[in-house]
Amino acid sequence: MSDGTLAALGWTDEFEAAFTIYSERGFEPARVVAEHRGGYYVRGERGDRLGHARGRLRDQEIVGGMPAVGDWVAVVDAPGDHVAIEALLPRRTKVSRKTPWLKAEEHILVANVDMVFLVAGLDQDFNPRRLERYLTAAWDSGADPVIILTKLDVCDDFEKLAEAADVAVGVPVLAVSNVTGEGVEEVRALLKPAQTFVLLGSSGTGKSTLVNRLAGRTVMPTGDLRNDGRGRHTTRHRQLLVLRDGAILIDTPGLRELQIWEGDIDGAFSDIAELAARCRFNDCAHSSEPDCAVREALETGQLDPARWANYGKLQRELRTIEARSSTRVRRELKRRWKARARETRQARRYGGKP
Repeated sequence: MSDGTLAALGWTDEFEAAFTIYSERGFEPARVVAEHRGGYYVRGERGDRLGHARGRLRDQEIVGGMPAVGDWVAVVDAPGDHVAIEALLPRRTKVSRKTPWLKAEEHILVANVDMVFLVAGLDQDFNPRRLERYLTAAWDSGADPVIILTKLDVCDDFEKLAEAADVAVGVPVLAVSNVTGEGVEEVRALLKPAQTFVLLGSSGTGKSTLVNRLAGRTVMPTGDLRNDGRGRHTTRHRQLLVLRDGAILIDTPGLRELQIWEGDIDGAFSDIAELAARCRFNDCAHSSEPDCAVREALETGQLDPARWANYGKLQRELRTIEARSSTRVRRELKRRWKARARETRQARRYGGKP
């Protein structure tokens, strides 16, 4: 099954093993390469085709059952040269956020990526607190994060580079110019054949232009900044591309907001975690306890108060989301149990089997 076509898309022995139960039923493996309102484009041994998720996948939406770009799926032929998506293979990694607005639901941006490129501009887009939020989501995904700072040609502010390095503890920080090409080769050196890389960032940071630079040709549309200097949404949907050197890139629309979904934020704040480990008490609240290493670091200037405040803010977000999500899951399971019990009573009433 692992021929050159599938292998070039990131197919591995682990996916092969997971697919065994589906191959026995005559299904084919394919990878989701784009998502549109009308469905999904999937790529397999027979090329790209339009696919639609079966209803049973929609029933699994409570646990993230709907496909995302980067997912491997089991498909079967459907009328009109389309395919029906019957099942999702287990994800190696996933980049998630809380669904915007009020619902405590998971929105999976991309799946099965090896490295997350967090793209930010060195102009007015630069925001250390936003970088911390992006790093939290990236570490939680299971993939390796890299920070890429663009627009080096218009803003070579080395203080911003140093500030990014301070918040990106243990994470590579690269600066590039999509205009002159400076720094692009350093990014290209990270790309490996059959590995998947995703670019995340706000609008106007140059993600699509960087993709074109790495591809050596125009593969994604780009646009100018608006009059207020903010970016335009030139990428309308997430799309997976295979470059000539075999690397797999996923470009994404600019994110207006990124509310973290779940996980431990200590990956993005390892310096704070190390300080907390040196406190006298394991349950130190870092307020009035004696020998508090965190409070001492704040007083001496070793720890930036804004970073500490953002750490607390993200922790509170996670606790709120966890509480809301748990309530929603319990309600949904109760609803399904009641529906199943009702179906069983009706079946028995009319002499059928539940």
